[in-house]
Amino acid sequence: MPEYPDLAIPETPRLALNIVHFARALRRAGMPVGTGRILDAVRAVGAAGFTSKRDFYWTLHAACVTRPEHRAVFGQIFRLYWRDPRFLEHMMGLLIPTMRGLNEDRAAQAAEKRAAEALLDGAEAPERDIPEPKDEDALLEIDASATHSARERLRNLDFEQMGMAEIAEAQRMLARLRLPVPPMPSRRLKADARGRVLDAARTMRLAMRHGGEVMQIAQRAPRVRAPDLVVLCDISGSMSQYSRMVLHFVHAVANRRGETGWGRVHAFTFGTRLSNVTRHLATRDVDAALAAAGREVQDWEGGTRIGDCLRAFNRDWSRRVLGQGALVLLITDGLDRGAPEVLGAEVQRLGLTARRLVWLNPLLRWDGFAPKAQGIAAMLPHVDAVLPCHSVATLGDLADTLAAPGLVGEKARLMRMR
Repeated sequence: MPEYPDLAIPETPRLALNIVHFARALRRAGMPVGTGRILDAVRAVGAAGFTSKRDFYWTLHAACVTRPEHRAVFGQIFRLYWRDPRFLEHMMGLLIPTMRGLNEDRAAQAAEKRAAEALLDGAEAPERDIPEPKDEDALLEIDASATHSARERLRNLDFEQMGMAEIAEAQRMLARLRLPVPPMPSRRLKADARGRVLDAARTMRLAMRHGGEVMQIAQRAPRVRAPDLVVLCDISGSMSQYSRMVLHFVHAVANRRGETGWGRVHAFTFGTRLSNVTRHLATRDVDAALAAAGREVQDWEGGTRIGDCLRAFNRDWSRRVLGQGALVLLITDGLDRGAPEVLGAEVQRLGLTARRLVWLNPLLRWDGFAPKAQGIAAMLPHVDAVLPCHSVATLGDLADTLAAPGLVGEKARLMRMR
């Protein structure tokens, strides 16, 4: 939380009423803040006092926040409600559709749009005065017949810029996505009349039925089987919103793997530690699955130690889940706090063990992105492909990329920029 000056106590305090309105805004933003928690917050503030902004923030945080994924929403609503005297105009501006030109406004940060929708529930956006043209020839007419629909816009919208209603609709779209994959050949063989491998034992058994005379030569061909999928998802603070949406997508793949051709689906999350959430994603209800995973994962929106977490995976889990030629999806922005040489060594080991190692990086949404960070530069040479994962459209295109024989994505361009 940023540093703020101490609060001045008003002459006619209405602190309890303001806390009630603040809790209602949290509830509209999707946080489970009931009457009991509101009473606890009022009592806690009365016991802790109202002279320090930091103490006030963490007092309300302790009373209202129960899940790690709600910290960003709480922080934005607290900043807008308790600090900024012009928060109403600012939030109105977040909800006004504008036509961007040379002087673009600052884009809404994570959870800001949801905070604005929660605090302005039922309020109408202010109208902007549009000057009348001085002559009829200067009137600009815009033909919107060929513009994208709202659904198409939502498919390409960044997860960080979505409001609550847009996130709910995007999650429904992700639940309908499929990730089909072609089967992979196995070392095991099966009987096949068109096969190219001689089955001598079966040929002799067939010959014994005709007095030892060979009447038919039996052939065999390699079996095909469904490949396994292993997902390693970064849940640090910079990846929280993207990882939550990607886990919705992974849940849909795990529950429909028979339809899409996948074998077993294993899911792991990492921030400062590695957590196995495979059994939670097997639950049919996606909300119950992610809630159970959130209760087990203790480092949600925390720091990032990618190298140490991948070392734990390579040591404890790689032989269990990668022994059948699994495809690995590594979902992270590559911003690591550890030593880059450790990270590079562990990614190299992971790439050698997996059938394919695909890196999904939300930073690729920026056109001018370059692999300048040490962690990104250390990981890049050891992955098979680097792909974006910041919208519904990019996750929908993932299936086509995985099925392509030449798996390159953005890796070739990024390697040239190093």
